[in-house]
Amino acid sequence: MNDREVAEYLLANPEFFSQHAELLATIRLANPHGKAAVSLQERQMDILRDKYKVLERRLAELMRYGHENDSIASKFNRWTARVIAERDAHALPRTITQGLIESFDVPQAALRLWEVAEPYREADFARHVGEEVRLFTNGLAAPYCGANSGFEAAQWLATNAPVAVATADGNEVAPLDSAPQSVALLALRDPQAGPDAPAFGLLVMGSPDLRRFHDGMATDFLTQIGTLASAALSRLLTH
Repeated sequence: MNDREVAEYLLANPEFFSQHAELLATIRLANPHGKAAVSLQERQMDILRDKYKVLERRLAELMRYGHENDSIASKFNRWTARVIAERDAHALPRTITQGLIESFDVPQAALRLWEVAEPYREADFARHVGEEVRLFTNGLAAPYCGANSGFEAAQWLATNAPVAVATADGNEVAPLDSAPQSVALLALRDPQAGPDAPAFGLLVMGSPDLRRFHDGMATDFLTQIGTLASAALSRLLTH
């Protein structure tokens, strides 16, 4: 009888060791943690302990994700309330960017809008945006997160004449010592026009930390930020 036949017999007869319990104490297995042999029961306990450790680590990881999501949700709610409470349309773009900086600890945030109504066309947030930026923004079906590959929009974060840009201390000018290393780019679209509608603006967040915004990060909350910002800012557009 070879090893395979023994294994097949035991699988086909799971009651074997119940009927011959005395054999369990005599079976000795190699200990993976040392040279001494251990009984079958001890080996089974080792296996169960290893499985328990894996499950324990997984549970700790899920709890950490849960706490992180709760924290982000709380920050998102505070930012949302702040945006909704802003009644001055001219101040709304700055309220959005300032709120992102203060609520989410984003080093810098900026936005620009195009095709705005006449009362807002001279505002900083409505400065001219090149056709290349508009085409890029229209192609953003989801938030872009990753390294700053020389994006023209990232320059809005470092300009000495900021466009709807702010820092956590409330300074009017927020130049970076160098270009942001990572960015998040969110297209702004009229929510009533549908997801395929042309973009009317672009929201940019930047960080000197290359790992802050990366291509593997979850974008659920960023999508929600873009949706809410779009809904709030749509009242500045020509209709």
